[in-house]
Amino acid sequence: MDKKILLTLFLICWISMSFAQLERKLANESQTVDLIFHAPRNINLLTVEPLDNNTLHFSIMHTFGTLDGGLQNLFGLDNGAVIQLSFEYAFNENFSLGATRQSRDKVYNLYSRYHLLKQTHDDKIPFSLSFMAGAGVNTADYRFLQNDNPSFSERSSFAFQVMAGRRFTEKLSLQLSPMMAYFVDPNPIFLIEGDQNLYLALGFSGKYKISGKSSLTMQWIPNLNNDLRNNIGFGIDLEAGGHVFQMYFVTSQLLNEQYLLAGGNGAPGDQFRLGFNVNRVFATGKKKSTW
Repeated sequence: MDKKILLTLFLICWISMSFAQLERKLANESQTVDLIFHAPRNINLLTVEPLDNNTLHFSIMHTFGTLDGGLQNLFGLDNGAVIQLSFEYAFNENFSLGATRQSRDKVYNLYSRYHLLKQTHDDKIPFSLSFMAGAGVNTADYRFLQNDNPSFSERSSFAFQVMAGRRFTEKLSLQLSPMMAYFVDPNPIFLIEGDQNLYLALGFSGKYKISGKSSLTMQWIPNLNNDLRNNIGFGIDLEAGGHVFQMYFVTSQLLNEQYLLAGGNGAPGDQFRLGFNVNRVFATGKKKSTW
C-alpha cells in the first residue's frame, strides 16, 4: 500500500513537472526573437533591432579613403575620415528618437524609429517590421558664395526607410529595406554626386553568426531611379566589453541616410574603403541591455 501511494505521488509530481515545462516552452515560443542584428545599425543601414525601454544608444561611425591609395597612403587611412556621431534614445521598446552629425557637409539629422511588428519564436509573427523617418540640414559654410548662400530650406533633406527583417536560423538574419531620400535643392556645391531631388533605393542587410559574440555582415543598396553606382559593403561585428565593434569595407564614404543614397560610390575592389563603428548602449531604466 505504501508503495502504491509513493508511486502515485511520484506520477503526480512527474506529470506536474511535465506540464510546467510545457507551459514554459509555449511561453518561450510566443516570445519575440531578440538580436536579429547586433546593433541598431548593420554597417550603414538602420535595422529592426529595437532598443530596450529607457536606453540610450551611442555610436561613432568612420570611413576613410579608398584602398587604391596603396601603402603610400596606408590604404586610405591617410586621406582623412568622414565621421558621424549618433545618439538614439528609446522612450519605450517600440519608439525611439535619434540625432546624428556627419562631418561631410556638417549635416545634422533628426530621425525616429518605430517598431510595428516583432518576430516571435512560434512564427505567428514571421518577421520584424520597423519604420524610420528623418530630416536633416547641411550647415557647411558657403559665405564665399556671397549672394548665392543657400537658405535653410534649400539646405534641408529628408529620408524614409522601411525595415523588414527575419532571423531565419540561430546564425542567419536578413533584412529588406526600401528607402527614399529627398533633397529640397541638390545644389552642386553640396558634396554629393546626384543632381536630382528624389532618390529611391532598395537596401539588403545580412548577418551570419560565426561565434557567440561575432558575425559576418553585408549590405547592398541598389539604386532604383538613377545611374549612380550601387553601395556594397561587407564586414564583421564583434561584441566585447559591453560594446559592439563593427569593421567593414564599403564603397561609400558617406554615412548620413540621405547622403548614403545621393553621395555616390566607388567601384568595388580597390575603391573599397575601410570603415568601422563603435556602438554602446547605456541603460537609464531598470531593464539592462544584453550587450
